[in-house]
Amino acid sequence: MKRATLITVHGMGTTPENYNNEITLDLKHRLGEKFNALHIGKVYYQELLQANQKRVWDLVGRKVRWDALRQFMLYGFSDAAGLESSRESLHGVYSGGQMRVARELYLARQAMGGDGPVIVLAQSLGGQVVSCYFWDAQRAAESKIVRVGIWQDIKAFEVPIAGANNLTADDVRFLQGSTLHSLFTTGCQIPVFVAAHATQDILPIKPNANFDWQNFYDKDDVLGWPLAELSPQYADVVTDVPVNAGGGILGWITQSWNPFSHTQYWRDDEILDPLEARLKELL
Repeated sequence: MKRATLITVHGMGTTPENYNNEITLDLKHRLGEKFNALHIGKVYYQELLQANQKRVWDLVGRKVRWDALRQFMLYGFSDAAGLESSRESLHGVYSGGQMRVARELYLARQAMGGDGPVIVLAQSLGGQVVSCYFWDAQRAAESKIVRVGIWQDIKAFEVPIAGANNLTADDVRFLQGSTLHSLFTTGCQIPVFVAAHATQDILPIKPNANFDWQNFYDKDDVLGWPLAELSPQYADVVTDVPVNAGGGILGWITQSWNPFSHTQYWRDDEILDPLEARLKELL
């Protein structure tokens, strides 16, 4: 049985299904024998969006310049728009993304033989996906009415999550984040989604009393933001950590000084070192 779990969640833009291979290999090297006690999960929601995005690009992309930047904008921002649409539908993209989070959590519980500590590492838009999931789950745990996503009716998703109609009460509590130990967000975009809200309505997730949230951002990354100053409640939950993603001389010349630092977080020791330390505590 595994002793702890790390679940990765990718960010915006075109994303291959094996997006976490590099960081998994890096952690395997860093953790040594302890890596064998770690369950690795990954949330891959891009499959819900990418085919439609490619179709649109094929229709209009040949008429414009700056292909790479335009593809990043088209795929990235349509990711955000798509995942926020049809929130009330049990069959929409919003619910589809949440179902993938829940499935990875369920698989983690099976791998650990029951409850165990979970760390989630979420890049970019993935931070919003995770936050929405646990926000809805938290309201369900508090017996509040949930009108969006899978937590409107978690039982309706038993088969795609667990493969059978067998979610126990303990499973459900685990899916709601009862053992979510840490959330590491990198290049997080939550401020974009809450900027129009009044301060008193900007509230963070807190799925359990021991939950810890570390938010890493690069001041040169126009797509990544600090979170703690969004509201007093966020300040109580989130620790912001400024980093220089893609640092070093070569990194500074090619990446860290410009918006493309957004893609460099998971290669940076300023994120990998504290992630390694946290995993070693749990393993």
